[in-house]
Amino acid sequence: MSGSSDRTKPVTCTIKPPVNLQIGDTKTDSPRSGVAVVDITLPFGKTVNIEDITFKNYYTAFLTVRVLRRIPGQEAPAKWCTALRDLVLMDNPHTEGGSQDYYSIHRTQMQVEPDHVVSVRLILRQPSSAWLTFNLEEIKIHPHVEPSPEREVSDWLSDLTLVDQHPDLEGLPDPQTVSSSIQQMWALTEVMQTNQTTASIGRFDVDGCYDINLLSLT
Repeated sequence: MSGSSDRTKPVTCTIKPPVNLQIGDTKTDSPRSGVAVVDITLPFGKTVNIEDITFKNYYTAFLTVRVLRRIPGQEAPAKWCTALRDLVLMDNPHTEGGSQDYYSIHRTQMQVEPDHVVSVRLILRQPSSAWLTFNLEEIKIHPHVEPSPEREVSDWLSDLTLVDQHPDLEGLPDPQTVSSSIQQMWALTEVMQTNQTTASIGRFDVDGCYDINLLSLT
């Protein structure tokens, strides 16, 4: 498929020049078979889980992808298997449509999981004699990275401070007592306003402060 997406850094690999397969005796027959092979060697001693393979087409009509996979934990030799067979890159090999498009082959398009891969082989086919050469350019292999496990919703909630949690009331007066005192003060204020008099209340100064006990209503 053509297109591109956000991905990790491509794997460092060695891409060998295409080798054209020949049919019959090259001295007497036409050497052109319309088939070429591109071998890609991944880092020595390491295996790669492939996320996708991207490239720019150059007049290749059909593409087959084979991968050499090693079974982890076993001493058995790695085995070749076909991951994708005859992917159409040009709808019509005799016309230019798709001949120079960019393509991305994702692991979900492959017939086998491209994991523990040590080498990749691309088999290119161009049955039309209209094009003298065909190849793939700008080949890149991106590794598959397992996403980090999503945290459960309960885990996220446990990290949050509940907004309706009651604050620490230790050391504060009892709310009921405070409410009762406020109501009594309000009632006293009402009484004072009702029995208000024009007589002035003297100022009583005791040692530079006011003594509330010396204040009285007349």
